[in-house]
Amino acid sequence: MDERRLGVVSGLAAYSLWGLFPLYFPLLEPAGGLEIVAHRVLWSLLFVGILLTALRRWGQVRALVTDRRRLLVLLGAAVLIAGNWLVFVYGVNSGHVVETSLGYFINPLVSVLLGVVVFSERLRPLQWAAVAVAAIAVLVLTIDYGRPPWIALALAFTFGLYGLMKKLVRTEAAPGLFVETALVAVPAAVVLAVLHSSGDGAFGNAGTGHALLLVSSGVATAVPLLLFAAAARRIPLSTVGLLQYLTPTMQLAIGVFVYGEEMPPARLVGFAIVWVALAVFTVDLLRHARASSRRAADEAVHAHP
Repeated sequence: MDERRLGVVSGLAAYSLWGLFPLYFPLLEPAGGLEIVAHRVLWSLLFVGILLTALRRWGQVRALVTDRRRLLVLLGAAVLIAGNWLVFVYGVNSGHVVETSLGYFINPLVSVLLGVVVFSERLRPLQWAAVAVAAIAVLVLTIDYGRPPWIALALAFTFGLYGLMKKLVRTEAAPGLFVETALVAVPAAVVLAVLHSSGDGAFGNAGTGHALLLVSSGVATAVPLLLFAAAARRIPLSTVGLLQYLTPTMQLAIGVFVYGEEMPPARLVGFAIVWVALAVFTVDLLRHARASSRRAADEAVHAHP
């Protein structure tokens, strides 16, 4: 299998696994959101540690740990991704799967907006148009829900800011994930200790099958991230940008067709406006990627007469 095809397959696998999460997390009940996230942290730390040992990548971990600036940035990333997990688990297990899918639909547009605010990036006209249309969609959905779609917004902004932090620290997926989870492992262990001492912990009290499912959350966390990293290294950013819509599309379908969540006309209109914004954004992304590759080809021709 050539590199590009392997990248596409890895990307499809990563986004498909994330898309199936709304079917997975309800299986972890009666554990609450905080307990589930704490288990995700600790078991993914163990799983990635084993992986790093097998791949002999501990040198990269040491390089991260001894760099104070990168360590502080990864601490910020760890807090953001833990918050993102907590909101996602709450959204899925409280019957708001459709709203969680919205968060990942608008995430690319939030990321672009954060680039303007944090890095003073200049947006192209079509990108501004996409962001403006998405803002209208959020307004329509606020009217429909009778409140701002805070689950969606929290997911989009925490994941967007997490991506921003990861942009500041160039590192491979496994060492980065290990350091991130290690930085929040102590709070996670404290949460589990408090829950079990008060008799509220589900681990070990809801049968062996349930305990094994909680343990599997480490694999469920790490594997899609590692597949995504493999995809990002092998395929253009524009292809990754197109593949990422698979996750919220699957989540939306699960919310509507599996869990029977309501999709009244006003909500459908709100989502349709988001899809228009994403269509505009995608057209601009592909046009820009094509123009960039054409420029690179022209420069290569002129460099080698």
